[in-house]
Amino acid sequence: VDYVKISPNKTSPRNHKIDTITIHCMAGDLSVETCANVFAPKSRQASSNYGVDSDGRIGCYVDEADRSWCSSNKANDMRAVTIEVANDGGAKTGWHVSNKAMNSLIKLVADVCKRNKIKKLVWSDSKYDRINHKNGCNMTVHRDFKNKDCPGAYLMSKMPYIADKVNKLLVCSKAT
Repeated sequence: VDYVKISPNKTSPRNHKIDTITIHCMAGDLSVETCANVFAPKSRQASSNYGVDSDGRIGCYVDEADRSWCSSNKANDMRAVTIEVANDGGAKTGWHVSNKAMNSLIKLVADVCKRNKIKKLVWSDSKYDRINHKNGCNMTVHRDFKNKDCPGAYLMSKMPYIADKVNKLLVCSKAT
């Protein structure tokens, strides 16, 4: 983590062990500091555990022991680590993210999985499987719970890739 600014928009403590990852897009090319400022006002009633900017820097806004207010679903947020990712391209690019952001996101997710004893990250193209944690699925997205585009077409298309890369890091850490 390169920057910490804890948001007041959280529930402390969470009431479920961490077993899920929820990746969001910022819908803008925000720095980790700017994202923190978005989550600063209590009136905003939004937050995430982490943010990743286009330079690959990571911000922490809600400690993992606490629930962020991120996915429009209390039950999901109680069990998920939520991560906002900056977009270096707009809606016309499907909310593209930079290679630096993607690489940092993958390392962050692998670290979260290791620390929370998530042995394998499982993505499903089925919304039903995602929201019901069927077939081992432990990745969700904002659009699962609210009529939104988040995390955008680009990150949606990359979810299997993210899970694969994270799982390779998890296997490597077991071998050492």
